[in-house]
Amino acid sequence: MRTLLFTVCALLFFNTVWAQDKFTLNGYVRDAKSGEELIGVTILIEESGGGVNTNPYGFYSLTLPEGEYNIQFRYVGFKTKVEKVVLNKDLSLNINLEEETVELSEVVVTAERQDANVTSIQMSKNELDIQQIKKLPALFGEPDIIKTIQMLPGVVSAGEGTSSFFVRGGSADQNLILIDEAPVYDPSHLFGLFSVFNADVIKDSELYKGGIPSRFGGRLSSILEVRTKDGNNKELRGEAGIGLLASSVMLEGPIKKDESSFIISARRSYVDLFLRLANQKNLVYFYDINAKVNWRANNKNRFFLALYTGRDDFNFDGNFGFDWGNRTATFRWNHLFNDKLFSNTSLIASSFDYGLGSQEQSDGFQWDSNLEEYSFKQDLNYFFNPRLTMDFGYHLTYRKFAPGKIVPSEESIFKTVELQNEYALDHALYLSLQHQVSDKLTFEYGARLSVFQNIGENTVYTYLDKLDNTNPIRTDSTHYGSFENIKTYVNFEPRFSARYILNNESSLKASYNRMVQNTHLISSGTVPLPFNTWAPSSTYLKPQIADQFALGYFRNFNDNRFEFSMEAFYKDISNVTDFADNARIFFNQDLSTEFRQGKSEAYGLELMLQKKKGALTGFIAYTLSRVNRTVPGVNQGRSFLANYDRRHNLNVVGTYDYNDKWTFGGSFTYGTGRPTTLPSGSYEFGDGQIADIITERNGFKLPDFHRVDLSATLVPRKNKDKKYETSWVFSLYNVYSRKNPFSIYTRVKVDEDDNIIGDGTEKEARLIYLFPILPSVTFNINF
Repeated sequence: MRTLLFTVCALLFFNTVWAQDKFTLNGYVRDAKSGEELIGVTILIEESGGGVNTNPYGFYSLTLPEGEYNIQFRYVGFKTKVEKVVLNKDLSLNINLEEETVELSEVVVTAERQDANVTSIQMSKNELDIQQIKKLPALFGEPDIIKTIQMLPGVVSAGEGTSSFFVRGGSADQNLILIDEAPVYDPSHLFGLFSVFNADVIKDSELYKGGIPSRFGGRLSSILEVRTKDGNNKELRGEAGIGLLASSVMLEGPIKKDESSFIISARRSYVDLFLRLANQKNLVYFYDINAKVNWRANNKNRFFLALYTGRDDFNFDGNFGFDWGNRTATFRWNHLFNDKLFSNTSLIASSFDYGLGSQEQSDGFQWDSNLEEYSFKQDLNYFFNPRLTMDFGYHLTYRKFAPGKIVPSEESIFKTVELQNEYALDHALYLSLQHQVSDKLTFEYGARLSVFQNIGENTVYTYLDKLDNTNPIRTDSTHYGSFENIKTYVNFEPRFSARYILNNESSLKASYNRMVQNTHLISSGTVPLPFNTWAPSSTYLKPQIADQFALGYFRNFNDNRFEFSMEAFYKDISNVTDFADNARIFFNQDLSTEFRQGKSEAYGLELMLQKKKGALTGFIAYTLSRVNRTVPGVNQGRSFLANYDRRHNLNVVGTYDYNDKWTFGGSFTYGTGRPTTLPSGSYEFGDGQIADIITERNGFKLPDFHRVDLSATLVPRKNKDKKYETSWVFSLYNVYSRKNPFSIYTRVKVDEDDNIIGDGTEKEARLIYLFPILPSVTFNINF
């Protein structure tokens, strides 16, 4: 860290000398139609060939010698704009880009620089185009970025009907999922059939699998950053969609034209309405609401407030039910201190909770759990010159973990049980420099210093044997007052990336990053359920630490119409969290005796070929990978495959714009079977009791997974007198009705008449399947 600070001081000194007789051009680049800031716009200096990109808030800054320049503003899907600038003083220049009207054969379906695959220093990153996602087949006709992410190279799905995904050998809880900078702890609706992300309000989304910038931390495997639209500040407009299981509506417009705007969107399922029509008393539904307002006070100050709330509710005949949901709030202030220093200040709140209850007289209870998080973030960008930029900042987060409380009804057999709340403070300082050393060589280097504090109020117990989970014996206890420090962990997280351009069409890239995770998911299953809880690093639970190395070759073909990438990665994780065999996870007041921590090793090769221009677009992605774990006290100390290990994954995705009315989409996905744990036998004990014999963790594999989905989108030709546009989306999910296994369980083997065979110790495995072929139709209207 000392070396890095010395480097920064030296750069500041030389920049001061270099900046004599130089001036700065800066401003924002926006969509001329909606007023939305555009992210990643290329600003190119024609005279030198150098340039910069707009930051995540649409801001750019160029420091150049005095003179006349032709400055290009290039963004795929928009008309290139050239501004002649006489730079003899510091100058502010805001740019509005107009959407490009092109012939069908020249349609471009991405929103980044056309050769970014080769020229960008970032590797192991995928940008998701929401307009393209809307053209793809979707379960029940609901576009979902999570389902698209599950088809990317390096990403593995647990199976059908889940919103969980596993990146480069990491578990699902090792993904940091953000909406407008706020973390989302459970991204699922209806147990994963849908995700919490409403496609109508998404502006931009990026998945980082490696080479993760220093401003991100807190998770080991990936960052999914989703930004919602700011709202159209030019005119009032809206969208609505009606699907088989859910409908949505969105409205956006100016509060004061060109200065402030709003956007609000709501989505709700209506399975419960069908159940009521069928005289069913069961209640099953979800909803979510997104809202945002923003105000541009002047060119140096802009304010945003973004809100999200979503919930799932299940109730069975009024006797038993459960619910869960997320809520987030983000207040952001963008401020320009001077021509080179840009600031983003954020106040963030996020919460996740779930409840489970029974109204039965004899065994009625209510079980509640929640997690709350409050953050302050100060992020700054300093633009030295077109070849050197610096990002730095400070993050502070306070978390409250309420793992669970059971309150029985008056005549219930249950007793009141409440687990201790836990609290944590998480500090982080980061610094990152992107340095273009020459026309061919660029480095990005930096570090993150994380300081994590497990704090009170809490009571920490000492055990005779902290690994004895069958009969834990407490020998002592220590009580800590409110905000009193219990345990502190300090970790240094270096980050490094490099890009070397071989020629105009190809480049080599390499990256290394260390990531640290201090929040741990308390779960023993593959798919995170809403009833899982989280715990902080503590006396008995060390931070998880991951070191990842990646090397890649990137090549564009045929005037950037095709993009090819090949990446190899190796990831080593220490203190990976697992649990003892036959662990008791829920409402265990001695849960710390169940923790087991060890090592995980993942490595693989990722190949991707994309076509981004023309009527036919899409990608082919293949991943070869392996994930091993070795955890003392688990599987008799022997290494075992992680339960989300899929050796081979192949995904083919495509859309074809047949004409201005019809667009067709299709996808094929294949994955080898994932490991699972099954009993190798059973034995009888006591008074006829049967117990399973487990000899190996994840020693069996499920059958291979594969599926084909198809879609067709019809946009009727618009009448010039109409102020709205409609579209129909027809989908076929699982075209050849493949029985893909969702889960597996064992039962006592029976004959055709359900009579137990033999002494009852012989068992058979049964597979659970979810979806056969499913047709769907969705109607959309834009106005």
